[in-house]
Amino acid sequence: MDFTLSEEQLMIQQAAKDFAQNELLPGVIERDETQKFPSELVKKMGELGFMGMMVDEKYGGSGLGTLSYVIAMEELSKIDASASVMVSVNNSLVCWGLETYGTEEQKEKYLTRLASGEIIGAFCLSEPEAGSDATSQKTTAIDKGDHYLLNGTKNWITNGNQAEVYLVIAQTDREKGSHGINALIVEKGTKGFDIGPKENKLGIRGSYTHSLMFNDVKVPKENRIGEDGFGFKFAMKTLAGGRIGIAAQALGIAAGAYELALKYSKQRKAFGTEISNHQAIAFKLADMHTKIQAARHLVYQAACDKDAGNDYTLSGAMAKLYASEVAMETAVEAVQIHGGNGYVKEYHVERLMRDAKITQIYEGTSEIQKIVISRSILKD
Repeated sequence: MDFTLSEEQLMIQQAAKDFAQNELLPGVIERDETQKFPSELVKKMGELGFMGMMVDEKYGGSGLGTLSYVIAMEELSKIDASASVMVSVNNSLVCWGLETYGTEEQKEKYLTRLASGEIIGAFCLSEPEAGSDATSQKTTAIDKGDHYLLNGTKNWITNGNQAEVYLVIAQTDREKGSHGINALIVEKGTKGFDIGPKENKLGIRGSYTHSLMFNDVKVPKENRIGEDGFGFKFAMKTLAGGRIGIAAQALGIAAGAYELALKYSKQRKAFGTEISNHQAIAFKLADMHTKIQAARHLVYQAACDKDAGNDYTLSGAMAKLYASEVAMETAVEAVQIHGGNGYVKEYHVERLMRDAKITQIYEGTSEIQKIVISRSILKD
């Protein structure tokens, strides 16, 4: 297997690295403090092609593969996981779902603007009582002939307040179970659609996470994605790909924390020498480097599976499970290597530690990934 990146992939990696260093790094601590993410930065990410990386060029995207996308995601996440989760949701969930399963009319109307970063989207599956158990949808979309009447609450929605387009999963026929669920496109500003207050989070504080309330919202039939009852399959297939993006985010958080710890260990002196010369620190760095490289191979494998048209359910779940564990472990160790400095905001590693935790929770908890993996390996 050849692990050498192509010239194009190296250029994408460098472009993402430059953007992260020059545009994201300067205000990253302030954005974490204030829980705000400037729309100008979102616009810049769109102009550079980060918001629609895998979308076909005819819809205004970059037409790149999943591997190129995860390479960019890693670089952005080294600096600012709040920025990268916005990129991940827009690419992996919203754009991919629309391009793969949407009608031509839906693509022309929404995908072109989403891919260019002119607007961003949100994916609305989780509910107060339906997180990991996605079949327990309480949000309903009652068929009224030419439209659906949408009622219910969604929570933990990334891009909740910034999005203009929302892909909402709702129950149309409860008796059919998972086959009675639909995926609907809802526009911001639709009558009866309200956005709740922003969540005050542990990590990824620059990203906007909200609850959404739907009260007798009329959604035209032409805004349904796929056939009637396709919503659950749509959500599961979309999330399977989304996990690869989150795995890349976790990988980036781990790599970012490791790079900061490595640099610090060569500068900080204790007992008359740089702390990297002490075996206790050197061995920590060795473990971090090894685990990050293993995580990177898992992420790249999942991305290559998706690009090759192979089933990526197993490889994507493995990548997310392991990369998120490595992100958490590595960030904690990076704080430890920094000592007291690691506990203050100006050294960045404490933020990476807080950001790492969510990668074990969203788009399928680590426990859900283990269910996916175990079912996959035991089904034959």
